[in-house]
Amino acid sequence: MHEQLAALGDAARWRIVELLAERPRSVGVVAELSGLRQPQATKHLQTLERTGLVVARRSGQRRIYALQPAALAAVIAELRRLADLAEENQGGRDTFDQYFATVEAETLAADRDQWADEREYVFSCTLAASRDTVWAHLTEPVLLAEWWAPDDLRIAHIEFGARPGDRLVQEYADADDRSGADGVVGRAEGMIDAVKAAEHLAFRLSPLLPDGAPAFTGHYTYALADAEEGTDLEVRLRISDSTVPSAEFIAGIRLGWSQCLDKLAAVVAESATTTNTDTSEETP
Repeated sequence: MHEQLAALGDAARWRIVELLAERPRSVGVVAELSGLRQPQATKHLQTLERTGLVVARRSGQRRIYALQPAALAAVIAELRRLADLAEENQGGRDTFDQYFATVEAETLAADRDQWADEREYVFSCTLAASRDTVWAHLTEPVLLAEWWAPDDLRIAHIEFGARPGDRLVQEYADADDRSGADGVVGRAEGMIDAVKAAEHLAFRLSPLLPDGAPAFTGHYTYALADAEEGTDLEVRLRISDSTVPSAEFIAGIRLGWSQCLDKLAAVVAESATTTNTDTSEETP
């Protein structure tokens, strides 16, 4: 299939396929109609023959080529499969377009340092787990790595202290890069400011630019409260120290946190279900 697609990727061979789709033709006629010299036409036809897209038969002194419709249909079917798969995953493409439209808008707005200072974002959700379970997922590095990254990234390394003054480090890798071939594609550093277990957490976190300088400082506050169906979580983020190159980072905040909280909801619900199952099995 790959060889057939490669063969069809050449403009001259594509023209030859168009000619043979009309009817079988000799090398000389193909050369004349395609504007190629006969040795060139012969070489292209031989390539198409090797991939099974055409078949050749000798008639007297002429060599006549005919298209293989079944082989071409197989290529079309594979392309159709890929197109269908892309349509099924259109949400990912929509997200891609949405993000880069936001990047463009924020880049236009980033005309000076401190351009986004005091901008605030608020995200909230109700999580189907106890406050203690949610707190663990907000503060324990192993559990943080399960959810604290947008869909196209994963946490490659994380440091998250439990006391004010403790260091905070995030390193990201591509979600599909399990071998580390692309290395670290993003890093953020910060510090814990305030902690009240299972109730309140405040910290600063700055994504770093390629030169290691902070893009901006994000001031985060988590607030947890009991809810009828689990735990209400509110995340507040205030921007300060924004630089002109921070536009791409800031453009991804809403989308990134939406994806992160969706993942958090899924992992804490699974954790709560597992805990309840284990407890019921231990009950005599």
